[in-house]
Amino acid sequence: MANENAVFEITEIVNADSFDSFDFNELETKLQNDLDSQISELEFLKEDREKIGNPESLGKIVMDVVWEQFLNQLATTAGEEFIKENRGLTLDLRDEAHIQATENFANGEIAEHNNQIDYQERYNGWQDNFQRDDNGNIKLEDKYKTGNCQEVLKREARKPFDEKRDKGSAAVPKDHTVPVAEIVRDPAANAHLEKQEQIDFANGKENLKDLDASANSSKSDRNMAEWLDSERNGEKPADRFNINEEELRERDRIAREEYEKLKKEGEDRSIAAGKQSQKEEAFRIGGKALRAAVMQLLAELIKEVISKLILWFKSTQKNLESLLNYIKSAINSFISKLKTHLINAGSALITTIATAILGPIVRTIKKVWIMLKQGWASLKEAIAYIKDPSNKNKPFGILALEVGKIVIAGVGAAGAIVLGEVIEKGLMSIPVFALEIPIIGSLASLIGLFMGGLVAGIVGAIAMSLIDKAVAKQQMAEAVKKEIEKGNEVLNTQNAVIALNEKKLEHTKIAVAGSIMERHETAVKITKEALNHIFCEDMKNEVVVSGNEVEFDNMLGNLNKLSK
Repeated sequence: MANENAVFEITEIVNADSFDSFDFNELETKLQNDLDSQISELEFLKEDREKIGNPESLGKIVMDVVWEQFLNQLATTAGEEFIKENRGLTLDLRDEAHIQATENFANGEIAEHNNQIDYQERYNGWQDNFQRDDNGNIKLEDKYKTGNCQEVLKREARKPFDEKRDKGSAAVPKDHTVPVAEIVRDPAANAHLEKQEQIDFANGKENLKDLDASANSSKSDRNMAEWLDSERNGEKPADRFNINEEELRERDRIAREEYEKLKKEGEDRSIAAGKQSQKEEAFRIGGKALRAAVMQLLAELIKEVISKLILWFKSTQKNLESLLNYIKSAINSFISKLKTHLINAGSALITTIATAILGPIVRTIKKVWIMLKQGWASLKEAIAYIKDPSNKNKPFGILALEVGKIVIAGVGAAGAIVLGEVIEKGLMSIPVFALEIPIIGSLASLIGLFMGGLVAGIVGAIAMSLIDKAVAKQQMAEAVKKEIEKGNEVLNTQNAVIALNEKKLEHTKIAVAGSIMERHETAVKITKEALNHIFCEDMKNEVVVSGNEVEFDNMLGNLNKLSK
């Protein structure tokens, strides 16, 4: 076992070509100095900055696009024969394409690849229960004025539930504890249960019970708890109809417990049917159980590789050696799991497989890394591709993958290196991988196709990250430049304001001085007029006083005479 484990280290592959380990930051500096004129027009990166700068977000985008492209290529390779066998559908092994979720069913999103249950038929039948307005929208109403609007059912919606059931007597009719209307409206029941299963539960012994005619009429199609809690003129149903509320609530609990159990069983069947459908579609595309197993392993591999890439982006030591170690770890895990699906796969065979897969990947990434260090021709081509108006509206994930392919293509001396074909040729020397599988080809071609896309995604993510950092630095420099220019504008404005204030102050001084002089002149004039007036009054007063003195003297003389 120790020797076997040692095989998976595959150190001889990594050490086959010597290389200099250097920091990721060196590449950023090189790009900044060499590509300023190239990146000025990459405005789209402003919108995708959060996606590129966040390792988890970038990793998810790359993972999704690589897997989607892989499946698309498989579907294309399969051609018309597979699509015909697959009911006119292209290859899609996603859970949501086969396993019907209740929430998706409610929103009209159907697991159309499921070949076990016709969910589209179930959905159409469910929707046919509701009344619609002139615009085709389902009508809603708050029938009992509780603030809870519900879909308006057609009259015939409950007809299948009422046929051939026990209706009780006129005095004590039968009541559906869980109302038929609730079952008809319930997306979970309609997604996971056949119509007959719904009817059997509704009219079964746990749900169909006796209820006094008056109480039955009052309850109508409401659920038990809502009806028992309602009031009319301050009285609840238990008071108005003299019924045992506790007994009815217990009846409701038992019925609902059975209802939820039935729906859970139906949901479990839906999941099982979806998984079986996935397996059959995988077998159909490959024709062998091994093919399906490998596809499942590839799905796990991409998640593991991307998680390692995210860790690498987050690490402080972003160099070539650490990147290759992360990728080796993920692929070695894939090869170990693949061994369990190969009959009589000994250590020598596993070493051969590992060499065929890991060797080309390691060599390609090394060459890409060295190319990024020594020259930027391919990266410039990638930037030109991004700037091309015809690519403007392509999703970011597709752009990243194409950038990776362009960069890898620039590695070869004669042009493109088709990594997938190199891996395929290496695996073809192993008998089990050379075995032709109907429709698609060999297992080697499948793994080669996937690995080629995966490495393109990794290189694309690294390249996009480098381009983004360069753009960010340039935008930062432009922002600083604009900030300085804005500061200068502010200073110029401030100087203009100061000069204006000085002029205003000078004008104010002149105006104040003129005002003071004017007031002085006015004061002098007023003073002069006042003095003239005073002098004139004094002269008049002197004449009057002189006349009065003569009169006083005469009066005094007369008095003296009288006193004698």
